[in-house]
Amino acid sequence: MEKVRQILLFLKRDFSHRSIERETGVNRRTVRKYRDRFLESGLSYSELLLFNDQELNAYLNPEDKDKQEKDPRLLDLESRFSYLFSELRRVGVTRQLLWEEYIQEYPAGFRYSRFCELMQEQARKNDATMYFEHSPGKLMEVDFAGDMAHYVDRCSGELIACPVFVAVLPFSGYGYVEALPNAKLPQLLGALNNALSYFGGVTESIKSDNMKQWVTRSNRYEPQFNEMLVQWANHNNLNLLAASPYKPRQKPTVEGSVNIAYKRLYAPLRNETFYSLSELNSAFRKQLKVHHDKNFQRKAFSRTELFETEEKETLHPLPSTIYELKHYTKAKVQKNYHVAVGEDWHFYSVPWRYIGKQVRIIYTTETVEIYEGSKRIALHKRSYKNHAYTTDLSHCPENHKVIREIQGWNPEDYLSKAKKHGPYTYQYFQKVMENQRVIDQSYRSCLGLLRLATIYPNRIEGACKRALKGHRFNYLVIKTILENKVDLLEELPTLSQQYITPKHDNIRGAQEYK
Repeated sequence: MEKVRQILLFLKRDFSHRSIERETGVNRRTVRKYRDRFLESGLSYSELLLFNDQELNAYLNPEDKDKQEKDPRLLDLESRFSYLFSELRRVGVTRQLLWEEYIQEYPAGFRYSRFCELMQEQARKNDATMYFEHSPGKLMEVDFAGDMAHYVDRCSGELIACPVFVAVLPFSGYGYVEALPNAKLPQLLGALNNALSYFGGVTESIKSDNMKQWVTRSNRYEPQFNEMLVQWANHNNLNLLAASPYKPRQKPTVEGSVNIAYKRLYAPLRNETFYSLSELNSAFRKQLKVHHDKNFQRKAFSRTELFETEEKETLHPLPSTIYELKHYTKAKVQKNYHVAVGEDWHFYSVPWRYIGKQVRIIYTTETVEIYEGSKRIALHKRSYKNHAYTTDLSHCPENHKVIREIQGWNPEDYLSKAKKHGPYTYQYFQKVMENQRVIDQSYRSCLGLLRLATIYPNRIEGACKRALKGHRFNYLVIKTILENKVDLLEELPTLSQQYITPKHDNIRGAQEYK
């Protein structure tokens, strides 16, 4: 209204319309329109300058607001809004089509431009802009959560951090979440396959930000996508999109879904401990279902209901085969009958007789296959632990099998072996274990005792029985008894046993001592 007051002041001073245009920047036709409105009021410029903004605006826009609100055309259109917005969510339905149907039923209705304007105003009021921005089955947005999830490695007790992949269908808000071993492209492609399988179909397009796995060269208009990602998109018959650099608002739905993941998945599971990636993802799936089944705020339906009733049927069918990224390489089998695979430098075993042979390796995100010529000689589940070993016991020489088997033994394993030789052997093994401050220190003694048991299978029980009467319990005691055949000697009577003197003529009676 400041411009209007300036125009009033210049009109009061008899400035020309051209001069007022030059001073205020307001077009002279608009200045003339304002002047005519002021003159129609019958008030002087000085009187008009005393009015507040609201009163002054009433003279500039004399149309009766109540009359506009009571316009039967507007009342009719307002009664149609609920139907119009629900129809707009259906595939192929546009505002142009809705207006044509509307004008056929109500020929005296609003023209197309005013119809769209009123629809847009109503959308702002009831937060219905999503119907304009997203159509069912058109788009899937993906991203990685900023915060990692964790699980505990059972063997080492190490806390393993893993990135979390998030995908969402913007129309229904139906999403998919998966924790991954890492955020590299092979893992991303696997997660994308799992997301499409979870949704039960393929959208027309998929959008992400400019993460390096997605875009090799960012550009606002023509970004260059990773070649492997392009192959995946072609296999699934969908279009790749990328948000403009540093423009997260161009994929707001997945950004919001990441925040929802923190609240609906991370928070409820914060006090839980998981011991594998599969356990963690299983818990994520359960929490995700709970989230999907909850109604939207201020709405009487859930994401699941919206997806099942209006979006699922619009998805394109899944391809007959899942896209799988395969890597091919060659390696020479090392003396420890293992080969290194992948950028993780993880070692996988092959049968020991192939030591020194050249082998061909095919590996994916899930499996590792090793071939000698055309024959597959090994198949392993893929591991992502750096510089670690995956060994199949059937690949080991016989002497190595025993060693590897023993390496996994615990006290119960040793005691069960001892029990086969008898109760005294079992008790002696217990004494050996109790005699050590750290139980692991007794394992070598137990191994030695088991070896003696294989050499002296019929005497080990007797040797342990005799050794239990002493105060030292170790391997050397049993070895000494067996080598010196002490276990075969007849045991001498103990002091506790009553000794009876044999009868003969040289024994004096009690009367001799009176």
